[in-house]
Parts: sequence; structure tokens; C-alpha cells
Amino acid sequence: MCWFGELLGARWRLHFVWLCLLGFGAAPVLLHPQCLDFKPPFQSQQALQFCVMYKHFGCCDYARDRQLMNRFYEIMDNFDYYGYANCAGYVQDLICQECSPYAAHLFDAEDPSTPLRSIPGLCPNYCSQFYFKCKSTISLLSNDSRLLELQHDRSRFCQDLELDDQDYCYPHLLTNEKLNKNLGRVTANSDGCLQLCLEEVANKLRNPLAMVHANDGTHRFFVAEQIGLVWVYLPDKSKLMTPFLNITKAVLTSPWEGDERGFLGLVFHPNFKYNGKLYVYYSIEVGFDERIRISEFRISATDMNVVDHSSERVILEIDEPASNHNGGQLLFADDGYLYIFTGDGGMAGDPFGKFGNAQNKSALLGKVLRIDVDDNDRGPLYRIPPDNPFVHERDARPEVYAYGVRNMWRCSVDRGDPHTKEGKGRIFCGDVGQNKYEEIDIVEKGRNYGWRAKEGFSCYDKKLCANSSLDDVLPIYAYPHKKGKSVTGGYVYRGCENPNLNGMYIFGDFMSGRMMSLKENRNTRQWDYSEICMGLGQTCAFPGLINNYYPYIISFAEDEAGELYFMSTGVPSATSATGVVYKIVDPSRRAPPRKCHYDPVPVRVKSKLIKFKPKETLTGVDTPTKRPNVEVQPTESPRVTSDWLQELLDSLREQEEAMGRTTPSPSTTTTRPRRQSRPRKGRRRKGKHKPESGLYSGAVRLAGDEYGQKDRGRVEIYANGEWGTVCDDLWNTKNAAVVCRQLGFHYALKASKHSEFGEGNHLKILLDDVQCEGTEDTLLDCQHAGVGTHNCAHYEDAGVICGHSEVVEH
Repeated sequence: MCWFGELLGARWRLHFVWLCLLGFGAAPVLLHPQCLDFKPPFQSQQALQFCVMYKHFGCCDYARDRQLMNRFYEIMDNFDYYGYANCAGYVQDLICQECSPYAAHLFDAEDPSTPLRSIPGLCPNYCSQFYFKCKSTISLLSNDSRLLELQHDRSRFCQDLELDDQDYCYPHLLTNEKLNKNLGRVTANSDGCLQLCLEEVANKLRNPLAMVHANDGTHRFFVAEQIGLVWVYLPDKSKLMTPFLNITKAVLTSPWEGDERGFLGLVFHPNFKYNGKLYVYYSIEVGFDERIRISEFRISATDMNVVDHSSERVILEIDEPASNHNGGQLLFADDGYLYIFTGDGGMAGDPFGKFGNAQNKSALLGKVLRIDVDDNDRGPLYRIPPDNPFVHERDARPEVYAYGVRNMWRCSVDRGDPHTKEGKGRIFCGDVGQNKYEEIDIVEKGRNYGWRAKEGFSCYDKKLCANSSLDDVLPIYAYPHKKGKSVTGGYVYRGCENPNLNGMYIFGDFMSGRMMSLKENRNTRQWDYSEICMGLGQTCAFPGLINNYYPYIISFAEDEAGELYFMSTGVPSATSATGVVYKIVDPSRRAPPRKCHYDPVPVRVKSKLIKFKPKETLTGVDTPTKRPNVEVQPTESPRVTSDWLQELLDSLREQEEAMGRTTPSPSTTTTRPRRQSRPRKGRRRKGKHKPESGLYSGAVRLAGDEYGQKDRGRVEIYANGEWGTVCDDLWNTKNAAVVCRQLGFHYALKASKHSEFGEGNHLKILLDDVQCEGTEDTLLDCQHAGVGTHNCAHYEDAGVICGHSEVVEH
């Protein structure tokens, strides 16, 4: 491959790279199917009749296929029988490349600095054959003045149609195994991690822990913040300035990171469109006692985007013996009943009573409850469904639907397969574990989910676990704490836009930031696991898509059309406005155009609107512009500028590394930045310039984060020819800002102390008493006690948490 050129002497390197660019070197194939509308390809709902080579998968639907066929006949009407016989095949091939799944690459649509080609990129041999046989069709196929000038010179004409990347030229791309082997499937890296992309939907939210829709045809979505605010978003992502619900004065929470109390759940009645009812789940304080409260509200009679706050009716209150394990999920299942998911009461090991709250059916904690809230305007606020499993069991609470629950955090109802309805009505939950395992359960009537006897598949309380009367149901999946420490339940994807994801249960972990998936094997009825990672290289290089998210995954959501979302934050505090809502997108395949179209019911808006402004960007991707249009004389070497060449070498190196890496490295190192090249036209570089190899005094890296997140870790600095740690005496956010800026982040979110990211015992302590103004280039430019001079130990190793969005405290 072209990087062999780096082994050559400097005298030959420039010439060798140019040969690589001309196609004599084999560059890695970067799969990136994309249509001319900058979207992934699809399978047409109606079979194509003209461009049949792409009838199974490509960029044309039946209507576009007919248009291309009409264009073909318009062109071929200019020829007699012999001209038709010689050229019809070529003209059809060239016209139909608009339907190729790699159409954007063939026509240079991926590079906005170049005009869209009128004739697709052709392989040299094919171009020569076309030229000799059908040169007369050029002026009919294209009105490009440049091509028309070159049509009398075969060599220059075919050189102009040549692609920089020969892997994609027509017709070679039809038989290129690397490009076609997994075309249309979700891309996976060498470890089997599925590469998906994201679309930013909302931002600047404070711990957004629920997003729901009203199922009223408006396609609004309602996002709840932990502090007790709910916001309305319209289908165009604009936010209403007036909150939908504001019960911040009643909600019990705090700014502490990880506080589990607060506004925890929201659901609309299935008949909300007609009765205007919704239900909320939140923490309250009564005297010295803490409780969870489930209340019913009604929509305002004068504004469909505001709740009538005076309409609150408390449906149920349950005492909470501790401040954690508060549950928080509310949902209506297909039977029309309201399901309430409570935690076990908090503390470790469910220590309440002989067997704990979860195994005690006379307690409402550690349960799935089911109640009937229909027709409750008169009489009791709720009724017990007659088929609840324990209505006739002595001492059992009739509300109990299932038990043995520790702290189910986020549950969902499966809509079922769009065609067969298989799986419809199943309730999936993520149940947070104690200290070893996290689990995913399917909730069924009357079943015992094992806690505290079991945690995942493992025994927790060995004595209780050995009890033959336990009769518990095992989870469909459990994972150990090396993968994550707090599961966030998700949804089975049943949307329209991403057909590859149908039937895939997508969920995450709050602590590790992992995104994961399960899919049922129809033959074995077992659930197959696949991890989800963000797309590498060009995978997510579509307009509006990104490939990164904040690590604390709080919740998942489904919009009215069934598309899937999740919410995460950079700082898990109810007062930190670092929360973002992301939509999950499959970059390898989409639904056919117009299949997923819907017309939202108009919304009467009385509040001012806040237009959505995305903050996140695609990272680690650089689409270089085309090589300079240099006329190459036969006797001269190609002329290029060293700046351009260096930038291209950097780009090739980055792409090569991206093809080989499967997961982020656990530490990040900065080196002395190289001189910036002269600004060039073309697509703006979205990733940072890769610095030159070789360390310099003052370089920093992050280490010690057990999940390998690149934005946090123990600070390690390179000085006097060795790596060492930094003592946290006088360590503050100004010092952290210097480190984060070196690593390419905009902000320092936290200056962590007391070896939060572990002790670097294998290294010396090189810096102590560091005092920065925050603008220095390195920590060595700040005041400090001197390299190697300190009076502390490794339990005082300093760390940082960095980010690209500023933390806003309220």
C-alpha cells in the first residue's frame, strides 16, 4: 500500500505518493454508500425496469427509474440503427449510475468544492472503449463546457473522468468485493461492533430523563428535566419558550451528581387526544420523610401546549426509606392499564424485612404495579384490574403485577413487527444491579424477577437463592460490571426510516456510556448481543449526522412515528445544562423515499418559539478536496505544494489508523503542533490536524478511566524525558483548562482530585503546586514547585474531565 513510500528516502517520497494518487498504489477501501441527495441507498418498493442492475439496492425508486428511461430514449432518438446498436448499452450504463449506491462518489457529490459531474467517474479502459465507439454521445450526455472542449482528445477526456479513488470507478465498483460484500447491512468493525450515527435533536437540557409523545397526531415530543420542567418540541425541533409543565417547587432533587431523586417519569393517557390526561412520577419531601408520588394532570383548556397545574390529583404516594432506587417509569401497555415501576427502597442489598421489599408482595416497593385509571373522574382514583395476579392472595397488594425488582430504570412496550406484529405488547426493562451484574428483563404477569435472591443469573443472597419456592424468571441478558455499572433500558426498534434495525432492542449503560443491542434468534429463541459504536472514517459523513455523544446515557425514547432516540449528558447533575437528545440513524440503508412520510396535525402555538441550533459536530473525519487541477506535461514531474502534500499525508494516515482501530484508546497524548498549512478551499476539516510524531516537554495524556473515555482521566505529563503524574495540591479548573485545551477540548468541566481516576504508581510525581492563569500552552508554563519537586503521594494524583460544551449551572 502507499504507506510503503514512507520507507523510501525523502528524495523519492514525493514521486511515490503521486503514483499512489494516480492509482498505482492500493489505498484502503472506505465504504461509504451515498446517493446524490446525500442520504444512504435503499431498496425500491417497486422493481426498477430500466436500471435493473440496481433493482435490489440503490438510489432510484420506480419514478426516478422512469425519468431516466425517458432521458435515454430522448438521447437515442438522435441515432440510426447502427448508432443505437453500438451506443445504447453505454448510454444506459452512464445514465443509470445515478442509481448506484455509490452515486455520490461516482459524481463527486461528496466533495462540495467541485461541481457535480455530468458523466460519472469511469475506469480508464472502459472510458477508452466508450470514447472510440460512442464519442458522438458526449454532447448529448453532458453540457459541461470543459468536457465538450476535451471531447476531441481521448487522453485528456478520460483523464478528466478518472476518479481519485479507483476502487469506485465504473464498472470496477460492480465487481469490487470489498464494496459489495456487505452492502446495505449495518457496518460492523473487526470486533463486530455495529457502527451507527446520530442526529442531534435538542440540547442545553438539565438531565433530560424522559422524552414522550402524546399519540395525538401532532408529532410533538415532550422532554422532561430532572428538576421538574417539561418542554414541548415541535416536529421541526423548535422549542416552545413556555414550559409544558413546571413543578420544580414540589420536586425533591439536588445538584449532586448522581442524585436519583427528582422528576422521574411522564406518560400520556392512550386517549389523551380526547380526555387530555397525563401522568407524572416524582420525588417529594413531606416533613422529614421522602416519598414518590404518581399524579394525574389535565391539559389546559386554553392552550394545548401547557398543563393545567391546578388539575393535579395524587393517584398514589409511596414512602421511600432511602434516597436512591426510586424507580420512575410510567407506561400504558396494550391492555390500556397504567404500569408503575418502583425501586426496592434503596440502600444496598434490599435490607428491609426478612426477605427485602422486592420479595414482599405486601409492599409496593421493588415491584411492577398495574392499575386502571379510566373513568376515574368520579369514585376512586384508580381501580384494580380484575386479572391482576395477586388480587385473591392474602396479604398481597392487589396492585402488584410482578415482583423481585431491584430498580428498573427505563422500560418500554414493543410495537411489534410493522408487518407481522410479532413481538407486539412485550414489556422490556433494564434492571440496575447491585455490584456485579446488570440485566434486561421481559416483564410478564405474576412473575418473580429474583431480587434480592439473584442478581442477573448469579446468586446474591445464597440462602434465599436456594429456596425452591423462589420460582423466579431469568433475564434475557445480563452483563458484568466490567461492561457497565448502571443499565439504561431502551426500545425495540419498530420505526420506518432504518429497516436494518427492525427487531433490534437497543439500550445503554449510564456509567460506561456503552450503547448495546440484542436481537432474538428465531430458531433458538436466544438473544444475540452486539455492541454499538459510532461510525468511523466516512461512515457518518452525511449532512446533519454526527458520530459522538455525551457518555452518561440517561434514557431512551420513541417518537410518534416509532423512530428511536436517547438522551445523555456530560455532567450527571440536575442543574447542569449539558444534556442532549440524539436520534439514532443507520448510515448503511434507509427506507425508500416517501414511504415514511406523514403530515403532522397542526399545532396552535401561543408561546414564543426557540429555533433549534445544533452544537455537536462530526469528529475524526476529513474529506480532502480533489487534488489540484495541474496540467501534467509528459516530460515533467507533477507540481504540488508541500503544504498540500503534508495535509494529504496527514489525511491518509488518519484514515489508515481509523481502519485499524476498533475502540478509542484509553489515553490521549498531545505533541508539539506542526505549522498550519495555508487555508484551502473545500470542505472544512472537522477533525483536528494530526500532530507530528515525537514528544515534547509539556505534552500531556489522560489515563486511568476504566471505560477508556478520551475526555477524562488522570493527568500525566512528559517532562525531562519521562512521563509522570501531577499532584492535586492547588489543582483547580484553570489548571484543568490548560490540559483540556492541549487535548483539543473547548472546556474543562471538572478538575478532579484525590486520584479519582486511580493512582499512577508506576510513574514519578513530576509536578506539584501548579498554579495557572488558564491561558498557558502547557502546565510547565504555569507556576509550579519545579519538575520532580513535591511533598505528596499518588493518592493525590490530579485528573480532568473535558468537554466541547460549557457546563451551565442554574
